[in-house]
Amino acid sequence: MSDAGEAITRAHREEWARVVAAVARRYGDLDVAEEAAAEAFATAVERWPTDGVPPNPGGWLTTTAHRKAIDRIRRETKRDDKHRQAQLLYDDPPEPERQGAIGDERLRLIFTCCHPALSMESRVGLTLRMVGGLTVPEIARAFLVQETTMGQRITRAKAKIKAARIPFRVPAAEDLPARVAGVLAVLYLVFNEGYLATGPETDPLRHELTAEAIRLTRLIRALLPDDGEVAGLLALMLLTEARRTARVSANGELVTLDEQDRDAWDPGLIAEGQRLVHERLSAGDAPGRYQILAAINAVHTSARAFADTDWSQVVALYDQLFRLDPSPIVALNRLVAVAEIEGPEPALAGVERLEGALAGYHAYHATRADLLRRLGRGREARTAYDAAVELAGNTAETAYLIRRRDQLG
Repeated sequence: MSDAGEAITRAHREEWARVVAAVARRYGDLDVAEEAAAEAFATAVERWPTDGVPPNPGGWLTTTAHRKAIDRIRRETKRDDKHRQAQLLYDDPPEPERQGAIGDERLRLIFTCCHPALSMESRVGLTLRMVGGLTVPEIARAFLVQETTMGQRITRAKAKIKAARIPFRVPAAEDLPARVAGVLAVLYLVFNEGYLATGPETDPLRHELTAEAIRLTRLIRALLPDDGEVAGLLALMLLTEARRTARVSANGELVTLDEQDRDAWDPGLIAEGQRLVHERLSAGDAPGRYQILAAINAVHTSARAFADTDWSQVVALYDQLFRLDPSPIVALNRLVAVAEIEGPEPALAGVERLEGALAGYHAYHATRADLLRRLGRGREARTAYDAAVELAGNTAETAYLIRRRDQLG
């Protein structure tokens, strides 16, 4: 990739949400903001390879996006007031926002997209698109739905925000509890896309997404320091991110938990995550979903070796989680732990009962394939690996599944 191409890719990852937020705040229209940002990046693709990368790529993109927004507003003859305002701005284009304001802009956009007037699915999908910069196919894969379905949700959510005239601002303190669940769900899914990207066209691990999700979760925790689920989500992210450098091999293949070099884990992130988990346990409150998931990760990161993992504790925590979230994915993850205690045969029986709900989920087939392999049922394992490979989008995970399949002979 050329220097200009690398700069554009990096700018998209780092600047998309800031550009969208800046335009949306000024004009109060998410459609205008997204279109202007997209046109600004398209212009960069056209001009940077010949003109060179500007000294301040983010500022160039923001200014260009403002001009693109103005052009669109000028074309809409029914918006005379906006047109006059835009013309003034066109004569004196806005200064690019300072780097230190990025967090505030993203936070404002997140809380706008997570307004309680929208359904939870719409809040999360819209925010992943507008703030995370994820594509509609990436978001659809995260929700296990069709691209057209997700596209319609996002379009309806933007239309509702526009019709309801929802302001682009961080809500007052008393409004935060009504929105925080949606905000946490968004940050969790942004983190997950970085932790294990769903599409083959991206890097298997997207550190810029995990780092941004952690940064924004820290901001939310500063706003709501006593919220157990905010602390739980931050702990979960830290304990998961601590293992990032050990999760993909030098040849680009996923390294599973049992094969990871634990000396490569980040001790600082583990210590901070473990401390947050212990703080929440000592608080005595009934834990929520993120706190339980963080506790599960605390068990894993406490073990000096895979064989030392307290699997009984992991199963007990999954039992607790299932009472809060009786989803087939939680049940599947619980059965992975059950296999370490009771063996692959009873775990396989439970896994196969989930087929109706998870037939389109690659991790279901990968889990089933591994259990069949451990039982010596090679032909069935190969078929299950084939299904997992076909459904998996992450290149590192696909490479791992192919290797395990081919080892069957």
